[in-house]
Amino acid sequence: MKKLVAVLAILLITGIATAFAQTTTTKEPEVLIDFNNLKDTEVDFGQVAGAGLTEENKKNLKVDLSIENWEVELSSSSQVGDNQVLTYVKPAKTQSDGKTVLGIRIHFPEANYNSYAIVKPPFDIPAYEDKPGDPAGTGNKFTNKGILKNVGDIKFIEITVNGRNYPHGLGIILEDQSGQERIIFVDYLRFAGWKTLVWQNPNYITEVKNRQMRSSPLYPRNQPFIKLKGFIIYRDASNVGGDFVTYIKDVKIAYDKAQASEYELDVDDESLWGIIKDREEKRTMAEMKRLGNLQVLRYLEKKKMYDGRGPSQ
Repeated sequence: MKKLVAVLAILLITGIATAFAQTTTTKEPEVLIDFNNLKDTEVDFGQVAGAGLTEENKKNLKVDLSIENWEVELSSSSQVGDNQVLTYVKPAKTQSDGKTVLGIRIHFPEANYNSYAIVKPPFDIPAYEDKPGDPAGTGNKFTNKGILKNVGDIKFIEITVNGRNYPHGLGIILEDQSGQERIIFVDYLRFAGWKTLVWQNPNYITEVKNRQMRSSPLYPRNQPFIKLKGFIIYRDASNVGGDFVTYIKDVKIAYDKAQASEYELDVDDESLWGIIKDREEKRTMAEMKRLGNLQVLRYLEKKKMYDGRGPSQ
């Protein structure tokens, strides 16, 4: 009987420790994306382009996260006249330290009605793309470049923005491992110069005793992630329209770990079973095909566009 009580006590303590570890928040906010650090983000969509394109044309289907490749899309009701033409992004250099930031120009309608614009990456950032030289299945190529792994509850989000004293609102669009998108309104841009805007999760529980204690399965369960889908800028009907510019430096997130990493498991599960490797290779290929089809269509459309001289003066 004493042995049984001792065993139950050990199991109880272990369960509590596991649950506590899984509610531990990152000590410092993690970088979701830093626009000064987007090197080595190229994705080759030529490998899933099909047989309709020549090998030479497939070489042109390589796209990276360079700021020049990002897009801004106005709400459908605002895509009239020159609004969309005058809405785009450009890389900008800060005068203080020479770092590259995301420059955004939006031409909102002059008329008095609500509008918004979505600033988004050139492709859906792959969650499980491997770095060159990394073991297959590690999927860390875009970590801190639009992807964060092992994310549980978000405590707060920080966005470093350079404003021009406009009354427009700024939000961020995130996606989790199940494909669920979430639009989070962060704050208004009524300031000049650099400022770190902060969104505090109103549903975050800081007291461990008030949390639901649970222990999650380990191998081969996937670690949850969040993905940057873009930013959204709101213009209220009562506010000024026309040209608007702002700059974004980076996004940082403080979050709970979805799974604790402080385990001594003794056996290397993945080298024995290879479950995660097989599963992620299939998922990566499916994701590449979906994104590749879009890049192929864009490439073909560009090939059809008139590229001769302009009108005579």
